Amino acid sequence: MILEQLDVTPEELQARTGWVLKPEGLCKADRCVTLPDGVGRRLDVEMLAERLGMALVHDPDHGLWALGPESGGRALMSAEMPELTLPDRDGNPFSLSSLLGTKVLLLAWASW
Repeated sequence: MILEQLDVTPEELQARTGWVLKPEGLCKADRCVTLPDGVGRRLDVEMLAERLGMALVHDPDHGLWALGPESGGRALMSAEMPELTLPDRDGNPFSLSSLLGTKVLLLAWASW
């Protein structure tokens, strides 16, 4: 869920994630998560990220936030790729950092 501000309406959250605001909290299928008392017409996204177990990543250059996806306890906490050096077609080391500033598509394949 891409956001320009750190609050959403319950209707927007439901339309974009499937989580529904009910008296018992936020619910999706058979799972409900309690919310703090006093939740109003706009929901704090930082609180939602913590309660729903979703990553919240900020892109300060574009003024955007990304919430999600639901991770089951495993979430990327940043959008930064760690340093990675692998051999190229000729066996020479190639580092992803040499592509800094360009868009990169990383394709991974496994035989299993």
